[in-house]
Amino acid sequence: MEYAPSDLSQRERYKVLTSFVLPRPIAWVTSLGPNGVVNAAPFSFFNVFCEDPPLCMFAVNRRPGGQEKDTLANIRRTSEFVVNLADEPLTRAMHESSGDFPPEIGEPDHLGLKLAPSSKIAVPRLADTPWAMECKTWKTMEVNGDRVLIMGEGVNFYIRDELWDRDAMRVHMDRYHPMGRMFADRYCRTDDRVVFPAAEGVKTI
Repeated sequence: MEYAPSDLSQRERYKVLTSFVLPRPIAWVTSLGPNGVVNAAPFSFFNVFCEDPPLCMFAVNRRPGGQEKDTLANIRRTSEFVVNLADEPLTRAMHESSGDFPPEIGEPDHLGLKLAPSSKIAVPRLADTPWAMECKTWKTMEVNGDRVLIMGEGVNFYIRDELWDRDAMRVHMDRYHPMGRMFADRYCRTDDRVVFPAAEGVKTI
């Protein structure tokens, strides 16, 4: 079966992409509103792309009427945000934070999520997250007038202490249980893991 994207509606293209490009990591982005309200929203069109400098990117859709979502409006104003990652205990709250909240109601406060101050920026992180990256906007890109790609440069990392081997600079995978996004209301656990030996490639004389 083949499809040319031009033959599909936007919704159909979305369904093709999200049905097969998975599991996807989820950026649980905190941003700061003009009145000090902390917004938290999940985005699964997300990943990290570079380590020098540390860059991540996620996509924010506009609302059906063209209005900017709180996350985008906040980041445009402050140029700061935090990418938090959710593990299993936080996944339900992360999912619930995807609902439609008015700007004056912060998802962390409404859902009972604890906040902690960031070290390098004004936007707080989610206190119980296993990993968080404080970001400053590196670049934004408009897509078709209804979506914005936000690229952030990481200026500080937070790692939950028990997850990290400081000497080996390696995560304790037996203690880290991230969740991935499938599609619609479906998520996946990542505890069924496979280890392969290092690939050797082709040796030539």
